[in-house]
Amino acid sequence: MRFFLSLAAVLLLAACSADEQRGGERTVAVVAEPVRMLADEDVVEAVGTARAVRSAQIFPEVSGRIAAVRFSPGAFVPQGAVLVELDARAEQLALKLAEVRVAEAEQLLGRYRRIEDTGALSDSQIEAGETALAAARIERDQAALALSERTIRAPFAGHVSFSELDPGDRVTPTTLVAQIDQRARLYIDFNAPEAVFRRLRPGQSIEVVPFADPDRTIATTIQAVDSTIEQEQRSYRARATIDNSGDAFRPGMSFSVRFADSGQLRPAVPEAAVMWTGDGSSVFVVREGKAVRVPVTIAARREGLALLEAKIVKGTPIIVKGVQKLREGQGVTLVKPPVREAAKVEVAPS
Repeated sequence: MRFFLSLAAVLLLAACSADEQRGGERTVAVVAEPVRMLADEDVVEAVGTARAVRSAQIFPEVSGRIAAVRFSPGAFVPQGAVLVELDARAEQLALKLAEVRVAEAEQLLGRYRRIEDTGALSDSQIEAGETALAAARIERDQAALALSERTIRAPFAGHVSFSELDPGDRVTPTTLVAQIDQRARLYIDFNAPEAVFRRLRPGQSIEVVPFADPDRTIATTIQAVDSTIEQEQRSYRARATIDNSGDAFRPGMSFSVRFADSGQLRPAVPEAAVMWTGDGSSVFVVREGKAVRVPVTIAARREGLALLEAKIVKGTPIIVKGVQKLREGQGVTLVKPPVREAAKVEVAPS
């Protein structure tokens, strides 16, 4: 099968840029485009640290000797699971004694009640019996509380850290038993610069990348921002949340945080429209049929466009082709850019 390729003639700007006469004035053919306005967008980066959504350091309520350690380091434990048991023999005896006293007080008050109507007892004696029973019950509850404090339990479900405690060790209320973390979700806390304080708000999209897995990017949103600025660093703390149901990350891990800071609207022109001279950068705008040089500063670049700091309003014609042949105040003729037609393909009969 033979293919014949024929190309349509292309209209070149150079051919159209030959000098024309307009009322005796020398003009140059150029291509111009209206200026667009785009938001100046800076990518702000920060370093964040992961922390568990719920985390607690567990200390004993009382001093004592460890009788048993009931958890394995790094294991997941349900809420209320026994972590450590302290020697509780004295407390167990105290509870039994308190229960006996409650029983005695109940029996005594019961006898008082049975003979209350006979007049053998005064009202004050009956009240004393009721008071004795109430006091005995309080002593029993206190003994039960003291016994319960000899057992250290998980305040919520989570993973427990390593521990240096062994049976036989003595602990006090200042001895760290373990840390427990609920890490199915993690907070990512980071410091954002003061300059973006008004633009970084809850709900804004950001990206976090774990240092341990730089090829993985996690999209999330800002959950909360702090209300104060740190004076020394001129920054403030912000917080995002990521899902960690797969348990891939740990509290304390570092994350790179990236978010786009959209600022003011700026004139956006093709980079080829910007001219560089000894006086700096500039562009040519079309005003009353003439090329007028406007000084500019490039604030940012984006996909072939230059975002400018310049006094140019939206829609102003900017010369994008033919700028090399221009001088200040020169007359211009606007032409359409050349259009490349699709090539026709003929298929020879087989």
